[in-house]
Amino acid sequence: MIGNLLRIFGLAIFCSLPSSPAYAEQREDQGRWSIAIHGGAGTIERENLTAEKDAEIRAALSKALEKGSEILHQGGSAMDAITATIILLENDPNFNAGKGAVFTWDKTNELDSSIMDGSDLSAGAAAGVTTTKNPILLARAVKDNSPHVMLSGKGADQFSREQGLEQVDPSYFSTPRRLRQIERVLAKEVSAADADYKFGTVGAVAMDNDGNMAAGTSTGGMTGKRWGRIGDSPVIGAGTYADNRSCAISATGSGEYFIRLGVAHEICTRLRPPKPACEFVEDIGGDGGGYAECQPVRLPRAEQVQSIADDVMSELGDLGGTGGIILATPWGQTIYSFNTPGMYRGRANSDGEKSVAIYGDEE
Repeated sequence: MIGNLLRIFGLAIFCSLPSSPAYAEQREDQGRWSIAIHGGAGTIERENLTAEKDAEIRAALSKALEKGSEILHQGGSAMDAITATIILLENDPNFNAGKGAVFTWDKTNELDSSIMDGSDLSAGAAAGVTTTKNPILLARAVKDNSPHVMLSGKGADQFSREQGLEQVDPSYFSTPRRLRQIERVLAKEVSAADADYKFGTVGAVAMDNDGNMAAGTSTGGMTGKRWGRIGDSPVIGAGTYADNRSCAISATGSGEYFIRLGVAHEICTRLRPPKPACEFVEDIGGDGGGYAECQPVRLPRAEQVQSIADDVMSELGDLGGTGGIILATPWGQTIYSFNTPGMYRGRANSDGEKSVAIYGDEE
């Protein structure tokens, strides 16, 4: 009888494990890692990029990917890997994050960022900051060193200074290309959408050797934005989400639609495996005991993960939204899904696979 009770108790604990955010569902790949990055999605076609710019962007993506991969290969955490990766992308003026961020209607730069740890669902975000050199570090400081999830505007700038993060003069973020963009918009030569045909938001997602997931996103927002507009990038559940039970996601695109659909959280929710189905089985010995019999959980295959992400992105398109996502699962898969002609992207894993891509017809 005691043996049966212990068996029931032990199986009951096993069957309840998936309810814990820190539990990566029945991983069979302990010791493996994976990472994916993006640098924006939009009307990115070969005729819009010179051969030199194409090579420059691929080199920037490769450099960032190598940095994150090195940290993961050495046993570093997913949080550290995506933070270091995004810093490199923020420092590269080819992207709309940090140096090279787009201008607001008032010809200023307002930066947004967010980060999330899938092991405990902790998260941090900052919106409308103006002097922090690397906004992803501010998002992480909010997560690690404050009781809050999101700070904005002057308060976020003040918190950044108090945390000792590197500050820069706002002119640091300016580049001639971004100035030309906003000047054309203000002169009504083009619409903001036409001027900003590439969404240059950057992001990274990763799974580390311990099976922990992390996601981060950083952006300068939308060209010509007004009235303190905030998009999806700093919104947990819209532009960024991580949960060890299902996935890590970073998004880029028309933020209002990602917010309305809660894209990042929606995809992760659809990917989360159900709890094991258990039923009590009576002990045929006749002593009144028994045990819990649990059916194994079937984890989604790569094509199923792709299908779920594509379905949500299709729903985004039905609303009128465009953009893309990168996704990593706790089962080692990394995928992209986008409804635009192209997306700056890359991925790597512990099996030695590594690739970067720009256009829609590339793997």
